[in-house]
Amino acid sequence: MILETLLIILTFLGITMALISVMFALGVVLHFARQAIKRLLQAIPTITLPKRIPKKEKEKPIMSKEKGEGVTFNDIFMFMIAVPLVLLWVGFAGFVIHSGLNDSSVPDQIEGYTTLSAILGGPALLIIKDALDVWKQEQAEKTAFYKVKAQAVIDYNDSMQKQAQMIESKAQEQEHKMETKK
Repeated sequence: MILETLLIILTFLGITMALISVMFALGVVLHFARQAIKRLLQAIPTITLPKRIPKKEKEKPIMSKEKGEGVTFNDIFMFMIAVPLVLLWVGFAGFVIHSGLNDSSVPDQIEGYTTLSAILGGPALLIIKDALDVWKQEQAEKTAFYKVKAQAVIDYNDSMQKQAQMIESKAQEQEHKMETKK
């Protein structure tokens, strides 16, 4: 009875994880295909009429989404391998605890459950630890980037304020000179 229930739960989890992985993989493929099509369309030369002189556009600053801050390999790795593995591991542990509380034969077979948990958990912990280390490093780099960006904005605002004060001071000086000449 318990093994049949466990088999049904694990089968359901496996099918669900497979469907989620396929949907996620399709999303990633569509994202990269969209990016490739954009690049191809930008690479196609445009025909300009000789009478028109193209205006020189100001270079707009590269925003974070244009910079390629989208989905990285580590994000895909986290969602396709680490997350399902952790969910499976936690789900199995929860099932063992639930079964142990409701069925008196489970403590007699606890060695088998412990072995299965160790088989799932050992490699899972190593993979998850490495993936989390890389992910933390990426987050630290993003945080450092945003700190530099925020400091640049603060410096820019400070210089603009000083310039506005200088302009106002010069205008007042000029106004004062004009009043004294009258």
